[in-house]
Amino acid sequence: MRRQLLAFAATAALTMSTALGTAAAQTLTMGVRAGPESIDPHFTATGTHAEALIHVFDPLTRLGPQLQIEPGLAESWRVVNPTTWEFRLRRGVKFHDGSDMTAEDVAASIRRMQTLSGPNPTRIYVRRVQEVRVVDPHTIHIVTAGPSPTLPNDFIRLFVTSARATAGLAPETSNEAFNSGRAAIGTGPYRFASWTPREQFTVDRFDEYWGGRPAWARHVRREIPNDAARVAQLRTGQVDMIVRVPAADVTTLERDRTLQVIKADTVYVFNLQFDFRETTPQVTARDGSRLSANPYRDPRVREAIDLSIDRRALAEIAMEGMGTPQGQMVTPNIFGFNPALPIPTPNVNRARQLLAEAGFPQGFRMTLNFTNDRLPGDRGVGTALAQMLARIGIEVQAAGQPAAVIFPARARGELSNIMAGWGTLTGEASYTYTSNAHTNDPQRRMGAFNWHGYSNAEMDRLIQASEFELNDDRRRELLQQIGALFNRERVALPLASVNSAWALRRDRASMSAGRADEETYAWDVTPVAAR
Repeated sequence: MRRQLLAFAATAALTMSTALGTAAAQTLTMGVRAGPESIDPHFTATGTHAEALIHVFDPLTRLGPQLQIEPGLAESWRVVNPTTWEFRLRRGVKFHDGSDMTAEDVAASIRRMQTLSGPNPTRIYVRRVQEVRVVDPHTIHIVTAGPSPTLPNDFIRLFVTSARATAGLAPETSNEAFNSGRAAIGTGPYRFASWTPREQFTVDRFDEYWGGRPAWARHVRREIPNDAARVAQLRTGQVDMIVRVPAADVTTLERDRTLQVIKADTVYVFNLQFDFRETTPQVTARDGSRLSANPYRDPRVREAIDLSIDRRALAEIAMEGMGTPQGQMVTPNIFGFNPALPIPTPNVNRARQLLAEAGFPQGFRMTLNFTNDRLPGDRGVGTALAQMLARIGIEVQAAGQPAAVIFPARARGELSNIMAGWGTLTGEASYTYTSNAHTNDPQRRMGAFNWHGYSNAEMDRLIQASEFELNDDRRRELLQQIGALFNRERVALPLASVNSAWALRRDRASMSAGRADEETYAWDVTPVAAR
């Protein structure tokens, strides 16, 4: 009897161990630098927010790994007339509550995005929409104020939510309804399971997903903002993979045979933005006294700051080789990139001369705001910028802060500048310039990210012309003109693009390549057992 009990216990233990091992093998645990800021996909346009919630909520269109436009919930689209697009929706798509997804849900999602606001509003993706017409349950017509040649590109962030689940939600109650799971009803490959802010986001497989049954039964995105801790958890097996590997660890991890390391160039460009308002809160004279005018409004001051920056040093030293110097807000793979624009060369002597000509021979004092947890290298770039500005006599207080703190402060008008990353995620430069360089104009739905008060009639004219130009060659030419004017005006100073790295445990998961937008999805990662 005792031998039989021991044998039974051993068998049970083996069975339980196997079951646990199988469960673990079906769970992809990913160490990420940042996660969602809410479970409402329309709450913010921040990349890490969308990257997480795309697992639950499908967009109308998608971008492939190299930013090529692909079908999403819309299986096809066409131009009906110069101001009307038709989108045909997939049939048989189910929401996680079992209800059918129809054109009414798409229409409700667009209208919802047009009314919500926040530090990084998603309404920029529906800014061109004048009217939404539901033709039938699987066909929708989008009427725009003028020709909108890149509307399908904008809709990569049109996450479709359930009209029934969001009915009656007021802006002030939306987050609670989504965060509790009550309104978190999508059509994505995974259902919302749980979320602990700043800690962990968990989703479970949706077996009825229109795109096929996902390989992973569960996906966990564990927020580990500390780079060293993220690497340590990978090595100890607490996570299956990590994103945004710190540059200092890339070479070491590549030598570890138990790990797979993947690197890719991305579209994210670090840039320094200035406040153009008449008065600005974080700039004073060297002695701390108030200045009579905002120095950033003087083009000589902006040029001096530009000439103080060594972009090659930022990419090679501050970003530890995981960056590429840039002279434009868009990278070479973006439609509208201007190959004639050079990458600025530093000239400290000329920078000092320009400051003196502008009335600041001794420089001035400023706070330099920068994100320190959003993209690889942002902390290093911000710190290095402070040192570079000191060389021309500007006394800098470096103020690195989490993105969740700095972006709302920017929206409230509390900052005089910000160094952060911007990614042209739609693959077209119009998205970048319309959002950042056009006068902030709620009526036209342009300039949504123009927090700094920049306004130029010629810039507005060019941007509006590019928005309505259907001819690709002419639109490219307009976008290149916009890029040239943007650089002459120094609306912002592009610095360097981010090269990103991923690391995976070879015994658990594999990935073929990284995406140009740096986003990481569970369906791009293959379980080892499934190979």
